[in-house]
Amino acid sequence: MSAGFLSRVALRRDASVQAIARLLVPQGEGQQHGAAHHLLWTLFGDSADRTRDFLWRQTEPGHFMVLSIREPVDQHGLFDIESREFAPRLKKESSLRFLLRANATVDRKVPGRTRSQRHDIVMDALHKLPSKERAVARESVVPAVMAAWLTRQGARTGFDLAAEALGIESCDVLRIPRAQGQGKATLGVVDVTGVLRVTDPALFTSALLQGFGRARAFGCGLMLIRRAF
Repeated sequence: MSAGFLSRVALRRDASVQAIARLLVPQGEGQQHGAAHHLLWTLFGDSADRTRDFLWRQTEPGHFMVLSIREPVDQHGLFDIESREFAPRLKKESSLRFLLRANATVDRKVPGRTRSQRHDIVMDALHKLPSKERAVARESVVPAVMAAWLTRQGARTGFDLAAEALGIESCDVLRIPRAQGQGKATLGVVDVTGVLRVTDPALFTSALLQGFGRARAFGCGLMLIRRAF
């Protein structure tokens, strides 16, 4: 039984779409992720009150991997779409390689305030160090905090992380324009690869469809998996 759909989605290359490509895929990674948030909704927004039930990742400008509960429907003729059912056959102890773009955060209490403040976990760790040490420490801090974060994620979503196999592909900041010109949202984004062992297949499959971390509307949280051996 299918749990959802995994799709390759790309803007069509014909002249009618390419004529507006710069509007659909603006310059700058932050601007692209902000625009893609709205662009991909056209594949799933069949009603005004629909809540988001898909995850996505930009692989290159105008090209996306999308994991969704419902099959995408291109009502406006903008995309080439290749979809297949997403029904991973997982067992307890299955070993998987994964690729994840994550916005990993931690909530910190603020003296005098009732609400906690959300921090990017990399910057949260670096700010505990003297400012002169941060640039040098960054190379070791990023894999350490991501390993700890993924271990916590796995404890509640049905997998164990092989921390020794963790790889950091990139660690960047996305600045995504807010609506109506109200500044920009700043997101810390880490591309991480590694190996995990499934401990609860049903729980893990559900977590794959829900996503990991925050900023899922902006291209984070989709974990792509394949057999490790």
